[in-house]
Amino acid sequence: MTTNRAAYRRRGVTRLMRLLLIGLAFGLAGCTLLPQSTPAETFILPSTPADTVDAPPLDAILRIATPQANEPLKSRRILVMPTANRLKVYQGARWNADAPDVLRDRLIAAFRRSGRLAGVIGAHNPVDEDILLLGELEAFHSEYRDDTPWAVIRLDAQLIDTSNRNLLASRPFSVSIESGGKSIDAVVEAFGQAADELSRQLVAWSLDHIDNYLAK
Repeated sequence: MTTNRAAYRRRGVTRLMRLLLIGLAFGLAGCTLLPQSTPAETFILPSTPADTVDAPPLDAILRIATPQANEPLKSRRILVMPTANRLKVYQGARWNADAPDVLRDRLIAAFRRSGRLAGVIGAHNPVDEDILLLGELEAFHSEYRDDTPWAVIRLDAQLIDTSNRNLLASRPFSVSIESGGKSIDAVVEAFGQAADELSRQLVAWSLDHIDNYLAK
């Protein structure tokens, strides 16, 4: 009698293990059928090189710091403001770096293309600078106006004399460029044009003040 009960229990355990294994197999199969998340498409800020200006060189080294920014801007997400005071993101799209880094690299490239300065360096270059360009990035998003997205970039810039930490000049810059369409490609293209225009204005303003600084 005891032997029969033991055999019965073994058969019950075996049957239970089979059911568990079958359930696990179906569970794993179900997992493989779940939709996979679509990888985010990475965008590089477009650029149209500006014409160089024939002007005397300036014997100064400029360091461009990464602009300060609030939390929504300190990411690779491409932001959009579909309605006033409401920020969202373009799904499945991102910049190749955080927005402040993207703008910093554009400014470095623009200053170097001008060919006016003895050197243009980034935040971590060990070379000593004469002038420091600081910035506070207040906007780097697309903004809908009359059902059309506009690329908006706003930057407060400060030029600092690093020999005495004095403020040489300060100015807010604001650029808005209408997008050629609602697609993410059209919006990114508008961002590139806005960054080009902001860079042109900032370079001209900075070089003028650096020229005056060196002339003293």
